[in-house]
Amino acid sequence: MTPTGPCNAPDVVDVVALGESMVTFLPSRPGRLADVPSFARGIGGAESNVACVLAAAGHSARWISRVGDDAFGDHLVETIGGYGVDVAHVRRDPGRPTGIYFRTAGDRAGDAHEVAYYRTGSAASAMSATDPDPAAVRAGRVLHLSGITAALSGTCLDLMRDLTARRPGRPLVSFDVNHRPGLWRDTDAATVLRDLARGADLVFVGQDEAWGLHSAEAVRAALPEPEVLVVKQGAAGATVFERRDVTFVPAPRVDVVAAVGAGDAFAAGFLSATLRGLPVRERLRHGHLMAAAALTVPGDLATPPAREHADRLVALDDAAWGRLRLGPGWTDETQRADEEVRTS
Repeated sequence: MTPTGPCNAPDVVDVVALGESMVTFLPSRPGRLADVPSFARGIGGAESNVACVLAAAGHSARWISRVGDDAFGDHLVETIGGYGVDVAHVRRDPGRPTGIYFRTAGDRAGDAHEVAYYRTGSAASAMSATDPDPAAVRAGRVLHLSGITAALSGTCLDLMRDLTARRPGRPLVSFDVNHRPGLWRDTDAATVLRDLARGADLVFVGQDEAWGLHSAEAVRAALPEPEVLVVKQGAAGATVFERRDVTFVPAPRVDVVAAVGAGDAFAAGFLSATLRGLPVRERLRHGHLMAAAALTVPGDLATPPAREHADRLVALDDAAWGRLRLGPGWTDETQRADEEVRTS
């Protein structure tokens, strides 16, 4: 599947990503939030992460959101813009703050992992179906969305329903389920997220967030509508359902530093390869490589491998791909591919 957006439009970009980004505070050492003495400032947001990775990989990307008219809003806009992302359509809200959050070090899935969100009433939670400029949203070959936005407020859910409604002339709609249980209270998250996913053309969903369904085939049976469904299966790999074809590609072995941002990076890698018109097997491998870049750094965002570097690894035969092991620093262009391909 190759996007067929308004390629001749003067304002066209490869990807428009819409959603909240927050200032992230990363701990200076492992341990409980109560025990960590200091934090380093970063940024975090599923959709802006995808936009930043795609821009760093050489694509044109736009981020649409709302931030507070405050210093944290300045930091987000300046930092995301620094990746080469178009931030001209980010609105500033003088009456609401920019969201922030703190997290512990290490893997999000660990029992001791803590995240403290301060996003209630944030500027982004006030987004609505009448908020973004429709022309700016439609100008992408791909419109990338996330289920996180739907959880922020009733008006954000209205916006997501409007953007995933099937109508003529819309861009290819990419939707990452991104089910975060802590963001949903009285709402039936499973029903809402499935309904939104059914309106998208390309859907990413982790096996661990797929509403208790225990196989990729069961997820496809629950979501037959999207033309392309990507079921991420953790360290095992990922399966793509495209029309009647089913393709599984194992993930390379990775020396994990932190798991945050890996899902967003996978989506960016898959979308990058989709924009390039690559076959599904190569799209999956590019997704795995972008995820590996994120997994081998402590923050949400990593420097992606150079395109030639990634293409060389993607072209490995199955045996060599199976021996691939990636650790911190592997995206450094000065490393040779044969230094990364090691036997176990």
